[in-house]
Amino acid sequence: KGLGWGGWCSCEASEILCRDGLRVHEYLYFQVLSPGDIRYIFTATPAKDFGGVFNTRYEQIHLVPADPPEACGELNNGVFIQDQIALVERGGCSFLSKTRVVQEHGGRAVIIADNAYDNDSFYVEMIQDSTRLTADIPALFLLGRDGYMIRRSLEQHGLPWAIISIPVNVTSIPAYEMMQPPWTFW
Repeated sequence: KGLGWGGWCSCEASEILCRDGLRVHEYLYFQVLSPGDIRYIFTATPAKDFGGVFNTRYEQIHLVPADPPEACGELNNGVFIQDQIALVERGGCSFLSKTRVVQEHGGRAVIIADNAYDNDSFYVEMIQDSTRLTADIPALFLLGRDGYMIRRSLEQHGLPWAIISIPVNVTSIPAYEMMQPPWTFW
């Protein structure tokens, strides 16, 4: 496996193109710690040409679903996103716009879940829009099925956020201990 970001990302040699040391397809992993019914390690892909990188490992940080979910403007729950990570839904505006909205609300990062809830295998490449604006916080793309299952679990438990650990170094975890979502094929 090729490693990037200190082992916090990994990429399969068959799925990457390396140009000047930059990997086109890299994965970053995070683990939901609470609620317990979705205590899995999830796979996300960083934005291709905008946003920051994870310089810090957060052992426990809130993953807060944005309200409204598409996060294309003012957030009703922006106060809860301050210093946390926002979970937003694809659609309505560009990936960069969503990232900037979360950044303006003080979020540390944004995880953008596909709005196709049945998507359990196709990672969309998040690229810069035509505005020439920038964002400093990390932006990650999450499969639609994963985002849906996280939000559904929070709704079922009446919780305003999940607690996650991000990024997770999967290279140090034996394969038999990897808690992957049962609906995702690795």
